[in-house]
Amino acid sequence: MIKRNDVFTRLSSNYLFPQIQACKDEFLKSNPGVKLINLGIGDTTVPLSNELTDKVKEYVEGLNQNQFYSGYGPEQGIVALREKIANTFYNDLINPEEIFISDGAKCDIGRLQILLGPYCVIGVQDPTYPVYVDGSILQGVREIKYIPCIPENNFFPPIKDLPNVDVLYLCSPNNPTGTALTRQQLQDIVNWAIQTKTLLVYDAAYASFIQDPQTPKSIYEIDGSKLVAIEINSFSKMAGFTGIRLGWSVVPKHLLYDNGLCLWQDWKRTVCTIFNGASNIAQAAGLALLEENIFHCMNKTISYYLENTNILKSAILHTEIEVYGGRDAPYLWIRNKRISSWNYFHYFLNEYHLITTPGIGFGSSGENFLRLSAFGKREDVLEAAKKLSFQAQLA
Repeated sequence: MIKRNDVFTRLSSNYLFPQIQACKDEFLKSNPGVKLINLGIGDTTVPLSNELTDKVKEYVEGLNQNQFYSGYGPEQGIVALREKIANTFYNDLINPEEIFISDGAKCDIGRLQILLGPYCVIGVQDPTYPVYVDGSILQGVREIKYIPCIPENNFFPPIKDLPNVDVLYLCSPNNPTGTALTRQQLQDIVNWAIQTKTLLVYDAAYASFIQDPQTPKSIYEIDGSKLVAIEINSFSKMAGFTGIRLGWSVVPKHLLYDNGLCLWQDWKRTVCTIFNGASNIAQAAGLALLEENIFHCMNKTISYYLENTNILKSAILHTEIEVYGGRDAPYLWIRNKRISSWNYFHYFLNEYHLITTPGIGFGSSGENFLRLSAFGKREDVLEAAKKLSFQAQLA
């Protein structure tokens, strides 16, 4: 029998979200009938609009006719969708040839880690979305440097304190902290990356939630970024496509290896080798979403989640709990320095029947924090806000 791949020995034995589910199951087993409100959810809850589902239904019904049936599509994604993304999200600053349609940001990151290989030194924000670390480990990466992003440094350290790395993962607006990097911060990072020849992998999955007009929604709004940055994005959270699975990556043709060869060519080769392209049905949904008369439905849904965020944050601000984020992302990041993340989690679960996400699950700099998600239903958010307003005694 084959030997076990030893990279699995370097992964944490417990993935964060199954741990949370196990705690929930154990609680309900001991407390049958108790209603739990889930503020730990990273999934969307608002249904798709009728306008969108009618368009998708029309496409699906066309698949039973010879003139409309389609099999495999282009691995890079249908041209019309890439053109629409280039226009809608990048104001045509990006060539559609530089866009690769995918089945979601997490899958794109995993394929990108195959491209990068095991010998790069990786830098990640701490706290950070777990896939950047775990996916790198699965590819055999041995050296990962953690960059503390905490309230005391405005959620990103001074440029002079950044470590020497080959690849730096950035997520803005950030999951889990709910904060977004400013234009000046991003310009400083890009300038540093050019100087140090560092590749930036920029996860913009929550960019559509940005409300501050001065905050960039894409790394490509920053001068020089096409020389050093790959961007990953997704329809999952902005459009409620978490189950449909549709996203994209941008790899500029200006992006070169140290030997002068084009990284775009290798990314295309990687995608064509291990991916047959996103579902035609999912891509049809993406095209329909970007029609002018349907796109407003997406913005309405985003506003709904941000209103949820404001409801939760307003309740917390009436207590003495430290709270961050929530302006440009549907996440709040709360801290209690006197209690561990998991004890904080169990306190809210046992005393107030609220499910949260322990910050320690996103990295050591997440200790003492909880992430609160606003992706729930409005009635649950209102009930949770009422419960949160009684937390002053623990702050």
